[in-house]
Amino acid sequence: MNNFKSLCKKSNLHKVFGVLLLFFGFGCKENNKKEAIVQNNIVIIPAPNLYFGIDLNEYVVKEFKIKRGDTFGKILEENGIDYSEVYDVLKSIKGKVDIRKLTLGKPYSLFFSKDSIASPEYFVYHPEVSSYKRIHLRDSLFGEELIKPSRIVELEASGIIESSLYETMQNSGINESLTYYLSDVYAWTIDFFRLQKGDRFKIIYTEKFVDDSVSIGVERIKAAYFEHKGKPLYAFEYISDKKRGIVDYFDHNAKNLRRAFLQGPLKFSRISSRYNLKRRISYYGNRIRPHKGTDFAAAIGTPILSTANGTVVKSSYTRGNGNYVTIKHNGVYSTQYLHMKKRNVRAGDFVKQGDVIGWVGMTGNTSGPHVCYRFWKNGLQVDPFKQKLPEATPIASELKLKFVQHIGPYKNKLDCIAFETRPDSEIVVIQN
Repeated sequence: MNNFKSLCKKSNLHKVFGVLLLFFGFGCKENNKKEAIVQNNIVIIPAPNLYFGIDLNEYVVKEFKIKRGDTFGKILEENGIDYSEVYDVLKSIKGKVDIRKLTLGKPYSLFFSKDSIASPEYFVYHPEVSSYKRIHLRDSLFGEELIKPSRIVELEASGIIESSLYETMQNSGINESLTYYLSDVYAWTIDFFRLQKGDRFKIIYTEKFVDDSVSIGVERIKAAYFEHKGKPLYAFEYISDKKRGIVDYFDHNAKNLRRAFLQGPLKFSRISSRYNLKRRISYYGNRIRPHKGTDFAAAIGTPILSTANGTVVKSSYTRGNGNYVTIKHNGVYSTQYLHMKKRNVRAGDFVKQGDVIGWVGMTGNTSGPHVCYRFWKNGLQVDPFKQKLPEATPIASELKLKFVQHIGPYKNKLDCIAFETRPDSEIVVIQN
């Protein structure tokens, strides 16, 4: 004991703590599975190395993928757990974890104790990046479905159009799904089917990550700048109606970017044939056959969207139109969508702008997959791209001052982003 007191006087605090651990046997492998390292009378215990919440200092992990014919029970039996034990495990996790359906090719992990590798102690099924199912197979049997901790990060990106928005995103290393988010923001104001080389954009957006660097998707665009045909157009996210939770995008003058009608019925496509009353077709002897619709070419199965709120008045099939849907929006406007593979609505249904009403196909008289979009104003078929369509409700006057204060910092950030800036430069973590 005198030697111990002397040691306490001569040693600093962390050395004394190390000796205490040795004195009480905390460093023994029998009492702690973590292998302690003793250096200069100091016990060094490895920091936890967690994988699916399980410390890899204590286990050996083996990775597998679901094969044809695999079941939870079969996997356990192949790894040294007999049928009666499998039954006990299934009984203990019933109502907590559903492990009956395992998807072919999806990954799972087995954790074996370092003391013995005869059979696993944990089974972890992780078909999704953001969640997993963990089942303890020994002693205290239990199962749980867990969501990985995530964080939302505010990022910025910019680019200059060379061919298409999607290819620009792809070639610049920007998250490609931003293409669709940006097209939604400007869906009413920019014709993304007719972008020009040299058009350019800047974006401030949020993206969700797990495991520090694995993206599980873009959250939303908070602010954007798009320069199309030399004309700049800002967009700022703002809650215009807190009671109903309506979120819209407004320009820097508080003008709503939303319109009563979308530019087209597909998120991304190309116009293969425009409205043309003097179109000549060689198949018919080069005679004039008016085309009173706008054709949007796209792959079979591409979702077709209602361009505005309205009521479905027809959802049917004819030899020429194939599967088609007609929507009445009000006493002035109606739209029609032809050649669908399949219809997703019935007559009498009320649809909102952006709802999926069907999918692109090749039914009826058509030589390729597309949707023919027809537009009526006061009972006459017209070219939708030449109409001055109604705008959405402007921001309430009492919110304008708050709006200006809200967008100030974001406008400054957008103005400071250079077009040559590398994409996805992190600004700040806004949620843990």
